[in-house]
Amino acid sequence: MAWMAQDHPIFTESIRRIRAALGDTGLPPLQQKVLERLVHSSGDLSLGTQLRFSEGVCEQGLEALKKGAPILTDTAMAAAAVAPMAQRTLGSAVYTVLDWAPETVPSGSTRTAAGMQKAWRRLAVVSPAPVVLIGSAPTALEVLLQQVAAGAPAPSLVIGMPVGFVGVAESKKHLADSGLPQIRLEGSRGGAGLVAAAVNALLRAAAASAPPLSS
Repeated sequence: MAWMAQDHPIFTESIRRIRAALGDTGLPPLQQKVLERLVHSSGDLSLGTQLRFSEGVCEQGLEALKKGAPILTDTAMAAAAVAPMAQRTLGSAVYTVLDWAPETVPSGSTRTAAGMQKAWRRLAVVSPAPVVLIGSAPTALEVLLQQVAAGAPAPSLVIGMPVGFVGVAESKKHLADSGLPQIRLEGSRGGAGLVAAAVNALLRAAAASAPPLSS
């Protein structure tokens, strides 16, 4: 697409330097693009050691996005970081579970967990199923996994990178054990910026591979 030829020279040079610093990762092209965007967003060249992809997940996620899969995030910050790229590439709809969350924190739960429960009931019927981004709320990830285990439709892709120290390691392990298509960052690192970077890499790739619009 024409806009992709207009990447700022600083961005282009940053990706070139990141690629040179990473060396031969052995990753397939789409996974490499995701890694480069994560490093660009974080400034952390070591992220690749904790990055995990299920088999064929980037291709599966890219295909779902090209077919119109919406994107569901756990925070407004992640949604704000994705929306501009979604708008200028595929026009993907971007939602946050907070759109369905209660105004007050439920007893024994979180607003994001309650929002995920309602959001997935609404959005799980969409085809292709949404791409889900979890960068801050392990409780929302746990609720999603519980709903799918109980028979709800599975997401097209889960980008599971909740950040922090409470419930984070457990939720990432449960995601790993779920068998869902996933891009996952092990350890305590994560955040809205990283999940947005990962899906933005796929949006760029999807837009680049899309046929030109007829005049």
